[in-house]
Amino acid sequence: MNKVTRFIRHHQRVRHAVYQTDDNIRRAVVRTALILLSFVTLHIFAMVWLEEMSAWSAIWVTLTTITTVGYGDLSASTPLGQLATIVLMYVCGITLMTFLISDYVDYRIARRERIRTGHWDWNMADHILIINSPKYNREAYFLRLISQIRESGEYPETPIMLLNQEFADGLPDSLRQLGVVHVTGLASRPDDLKRAGAERARHIVVLARDEYSTDSDSYSFDIAHRLYSLHINHKVMIECVDDANRERLRELDIPVILRPIRSYPEIIVRAMVAPGAEQVIEDMFTHANDHTVRFPVWLEGERWADVVNAVVQANVGTPLAYVTKDGQVVTHPDGDHHVHAQSLIMLVHTEKDSCVRDVQRAIEIHFNKEMKDLV
Repeated sequence: MNKVTRFIRHHQRVRHAVYQTDDNIRRAVVRTALILLSFVTLHIFAMVWLEEMSAWSAIWVTLTTITTVGYGDLSASTPLGQLATIVLMYVCGITLMTFLISDYVDYRIARRERIRTGHWDWNMADHILIINSPKYNREAYFLRLISQIRESGEYPETPIMLLNQEFADGLPDSLRQLGVVHVTGLASRPDDLKRAGAERARHIVVLARDEYSTDSDSYSFDIAHRLYSLHINHKVMIECVDDANRERLRELDIPVILRPIRSYPEIIVRAMVAPGAEQVIEDMFTHANDHTVRFPVWLEGERWADVVNAVVQANVGTPLAYVTKDGQVVTHPDGDHHVHAQSLIMLVHTEKDSCVRDVQRAIEIHFNKEMKDLV
């Protein structure tokens, strides 16, 4: 018996050295199972032919023998039948069953390891694919970005996949709990893009590898060109460090080009949910195109809709919020809301040199005209 055990262990070590991939292990499981099934079938026929058992009795005695249960209610009585049972018990019940269980366990371990290290082919579709990773604070950034995606209401259950080389030892639990999976690889490799299911993705987000280095744009451009070649550029949003490089990306018909603002990943979510909104939000961070300004304007119960109408008609800017007399900021109030404010927060064009007096005059002219119309 010890020799049999040593033989089995040696055979397992050889098999573990040969079957290094989950595909090979799966094939070994199938092959062993087919051999086992063949022996079982032959034993059933032997019991029917040699022992003159019924088909069901032959199946019953075969299964109780191969599992080494042996209830004893039925057994072989002829020498040839007993020999067939001995072969079944030692060759199948001990050896092949051991191999089968060992291979199946190996397959499950290999599968789990490939999933953990990002080498599993998920065959995913209609998912959000996020390519690259921030250089700093990766886990915190992805946690906030993916939490915002989940909370947006548009993608509460949408699969999310990361494609990068930063989580080769497995994703943090905080990300896995949000339903995130990952592929370890580079988007510059066609095989890795294929494993990530780029052609089947719903959205593709290409992050800058280093938000402080313009060299990142070269790598991002290479990815964008590969996605353009696959005719999936229409679903891409990409970060661009240097504004001078945006034109190259626009030539590839990339619909959304963003600056890498790591503190506000919500901008990417806005680009998914409401394309175009990201441009307005992005401009608020700079003095390019539009920017927000706070104007001290005293209001005493005027309707918000009338205030907005007055400022917009005067081409001064667009009111976004107001500051109450005790210093609280109220954003996007209802149109019929009566405003008691000390200041207005407005979106103004960079090229316009609006001042407090322009805003005050616009409101005065509008409400004076309304008073005349009432008289």
